[in-house]
Amino acid sequence: MDLSLSNLLHFSSPTKTLSFPSKPLPFFTNCNPRRWCYYHPTINQNNNTPTPTVVIKDDDGFVLEDVPHLTDFLPDLPSYPNPLENSQAYAIVKNTFVNPEDVLAQQIVVQKGSPRGVHFRRAGPRERVYFKPEEVRACIVTCGGLCPGINTVIREIVCGLNIMYGVNNILGIEGGYRGFYSRNTMELYPKVVNDIHKRGGTILQTSRGGHDTNKIVDNIQDRGINQVYIIGGDGTQKGAAAIYKEVERRRLPIAVAGIPKTIDNDIAVIDKSFGFDTAVEEAQRAINAAHVEVESVENGVGIVKLMGRYSGFIAMFATLASRDVDCCLIPESPFYLEGQGGLFEFVQQRLKENGHVVIVLAEGAGQEYVSQSENATVEKDASGNKLLLDVGLWLTQKIKDHFTNVKKMPINLKYIDPTYMIRAVPSNASDNIYCTLLAQSAVHGAMAGYSGFTVGPVNSRHAYIPIGRVTEATNIVKLTDRMWARLLASTNQPTFFEQT
Repeated sequence: MDLSLSNLLHFSSPTKTLSFPSKPLPFFTNCNPRRWCYYHPTINQNNNTPTPTVVIKDDDGFVLEDVPHLTDFLPDLPSYPNPLENSQAYAIVKNTFVNPEDVLAQQIVVQKGSPRGVHFRRAGPRERVYFKPEEVRACIVTCGGLCPGINTVIREIVCGLNIMYGVNNILGIEGGYRGFYSRNTMELYPKVVNDIHKRGGTILQTSRGGHDTNKIVDNIQDRGINQVYIIGGDGTQKGAAAIYKEVERRRLPIAVAGIPKTIDNDIAVIDKSFGFDTAVEEAQRAINAAHVEVESVENGVGIVKLMGRYSGFIAMFATLASRDVDCCLIPESPFYLEGQGGLFEFVQQRLKENGHVVIVLAEGAGQEYVSQSENATVEKDASGNKLLLDVGLWLTQKIKDHFTNVKKMPINLKYIDPTYMIRAVPSNASDNIYCTLLAQSAVHGAMAGYSGFTVGPVNSRHAYIPIGRVTEATNIVKLTDRMWARLLASTNQPTFFEQT
């Protein structure tokens, strides 16, 4: 297939878009066996401008959003045969190395004649690597809140580097980004991390904020680190992008790899975030407990508050999995309490029909009502996230007041808040496997010389994704999609809004 650049090669950033003139080129070039070398022309930008997303588009609507490579600014960097060539484990694999032309489509459902759409570079081991194993000094850092599976990711990065590539020099940076300049580190090797996947939390400890790009890169240089693995959420990944940009500015042979983490499953592009399956499974315990409580009393009302700052995925999937939930309230779907079609009316109706009702509530739902009720000012944590008010306690009190004072109807209300229990548990079997794939993909990418990238599954296959793509928007529940319709059909709850 030939590539026509009549519309075509674009570099997008928040401040400018550069277009290159039309010039027919073969879609895959042989100038460098590791990549399609015309994706990354040099662009001079100031330090505050994020690394541009590199986009190529052909006449069929094929779009590739590529990730940076160390040779983009270090063109003479030598490469070496991949040690996996001599691996006993990989000897049975038919195709040990990923074809450099392999890409993954972001949209898997298309129509005849429609554009081919956005693609990402496929993750996996490459035939050539850009680090000698004996010269690698890697580090791992965890930032932000806890999530099931962090320890598994740490373990598998360490084991992947050591067992697959023969790397013996791996540091754990303790206490989040602050650990880089407080010099708190621990040596990591397979024996140290052998059973940490059985524990919740992170053995490296974590913190919010504390990001100072220049200080961090200074200390990375001082320690002789040349591979950086950063596990964290939206703010953490933005910090990883800034670290990569400073590394690029200083022209340092340092690979920066991000592993996106959030219990809320609100990361864009990827299929789901690690720890989400575990969170949904653990949420079942709280929902089951609420159901037992309210079923055992007269007019029982159970409220379960689950995590979900801006996205209600945990609440939605836990509700679908449970089948004992009567109403699910999430940040994406506004609700109201009083009047026809309101929550009070629905609760009364369910109590009349079934004698009990269970409500699942995401922590970010109804925040506008709580803030108005309590005249609260907006505060933020060290990561810049808005501190949420306790909507669970607020709703509990509102329902109590309504049925006691207005309806003169006795109810037995039980409120369960398992939010921190859910995020502190070890990851389940599904998430353990997923975390292993994420960690190994990150290791393969860093050893192959890619940098400024994050990893994740796109349509069930792992890809290298520009960090900016997973931080530019928050993944939210779409109220017009079938999954939310399935929930409404399951609970038979009000939609709380009029169809337009």
